Amino acid sequence: MAQQGNQLDSVKFSCSICLDILKDPVTIPCGHNYCMNCIKTCLDEEDHRGVHTCPLCRETFMTRPVLVRNSMLAELVEDLKKTGLQAAPADHCYAGPEDVTCDFCTGRKVKAVKSCLICLVSYCEKHLQPHYDVAQLKKHKLVDPSNKLQENICSLHDEVMKIFCRTDQQSICYLCTMDEHKGHETVSAAAERCEKQKELEVSRQQIQQRIQDREKDVELLQQEVEDINVSADKAVEDSEKTFNEVIRLLQKSSSDVKQQVRSQQEQEVSRVKDLQEKLQQEITDLKRRDAELEQLSHTENHNQFLHNYPSPAPLSGSTLSPSIQIRPLRYFEDVTAAVSETREKLQDLLRETWTNISLSVAEVDVLLSEPEPKTRDGFLKYSCNITLDPDTANSYLLLSKGNRKVTVMKEIQSFSHHPDRFSYWFQVLSKEGLTGRCYWEVEWRGGAVCVAVVYKNISRKGNSDDSGFGYNNKCWTLRCDTDTYTFWYNNIQTPVSGPPSSRVGVYLDHRAGLLSFYSVSETMTLLHRVQTSFTQPLHAGLSLRGSAELVKVK
Repeated sequence: MAQQGNQLDSVKFSCSICLDILKDPVTIPCGHNYCMNCIKTCLDEEDHRGVHTCPLCRETFMTRPVLVRNSMLAELVEDLKKTGLQAAPADHCYAGPEDVTCDFCTGRKVKAVKSCLICLVSYCEKHLQPHYDVAQLKKHKLVDPSNKLQENICSLHDEVMKIFCRTDQQSICYLCTMDEHKGHETVSAAAERCEKQKELEVSRQQIQQRIQDREKDVELLQQEVEDINVSADKAVEDSEKTFNEVIRLLQKSSSDVKQQVRSQQEQEVSRVKDLQEKLQQEITDLKRRDAELEQLSHTENHNQFLHNYPSPAPLSGSTLSPSIQIRPLRYFEDVTAAVSETREKLQDLLRETWTNISLSVAEVDVLLSEPEPKTRDGFLKYSCNITLDPDTANSYLLLSKGNRKVTVMKEIQSFSHHPDRFSYWFQVLSKEGLTGRCYWEVEWRGGAVCVAVVYKNISRKGNSDDSGFGYNNKCWTLRCDTDTYTFWYNNIQTPVSGPPSSRVGVYLDHRAGLLSFYSVSETMTLLHRVQTSFTQPLHAGLSLRGSAELVKVK
């Protein structure tokens, strides 16, 4: 009875994915419990679909469910294990939908534990035993269970492919060497594997060396970040100190001017007051003398008048200026003008030095790579002579002006057959591969045009997304309509705003992974910028309905 209870418990506390006792149980929103690793693997496999489902009840979740550890269930499982809880007998060995099944089992299939590369069969533990017991079978090559064993069988002769054809670079069987691959350079698959293994090790060493180099680069960049921060902090501190010194100098100059003006004011006022007192004294003396003369003029006795009349003497000359010349009220206006002139000169100096300071800040380039130009003249330094490749042009496209202009025609043009030609889309690539820094301009008329940069290995055949500009990861495309722009990459479109123009400029810095599209008229306006990593040389591409031309820019 206890045994039946344990078996019942094992069913209740088993994971419905691996059919084993729950390990690190977690709960998903629908309430069902699974092993952490089991449900995580299922969710990982469904990530590309964008929709996730519960393996048991099939409830769907639009976002990936958050896995919450079920602590209580974990404690119960541990307690029941101590009392003799065992996995459901044999059930956990049965194969699920994702498992490799044993090819020898009949009825309900059991999970395979090994696959044999000689027998090309997968075995469960029971049916694998002869490979451990029989001498001839012990020599067979056992690997982890695989559903791809039939890939080792020749589709033409139904024989195991143990030979590798180096001429055609494919695995073949011994009968292929007598027919389709007769006279080709062939070796055993094991020998080819040995050679490829050596190449693989060399590749791994190169990759590991690259990893080490990149890790050193990362460390250097981290040090660069610290140095940048230290340098920026010091620049801010020194700048504040310098500007504070300038402010103190200006304040001292202001104080000195104030002191000089007040001192001169005091001296001038004192001098004027002294002169004022002397003039006042002279006025007093003159008034007294005038009074005496007036009194004498009223004397009636002639003899007394003549006796008291002083000797006629002219007025003594004044030591003071006979007339005071009053200047207009501009005593200290010259000081104000001089200060204003200094202010204007200082403003001009600050404007000039501020421009230099701003340029110095903007020109800081940690990686020692030239920044993207700011003016059209700057872009034109990187202008390149691009021509269109007739071997890539769709048969309805007419090339002219030295293969710089392309026009959509109603009739098929007389192009020879070429594997590089776009068979469906009205597209054409440049003949030149683009690396380094490049700039070119496209002028278009008529219907919409797609201005693109494209890897050369883009597909050329059919109307699938693999060959259309903007619908795959082989190209970066700006679609230009009459009054709208749209950026396309890998079939994802991004609306772009900007002034409409019949001319578009393209700037490419291949090494820096920088691609920029500009609307070109009297000024240049950035439409869209891409920062990525280019792994191959790029070609300029055009896809159109009307006409477009790679303009010669100077």
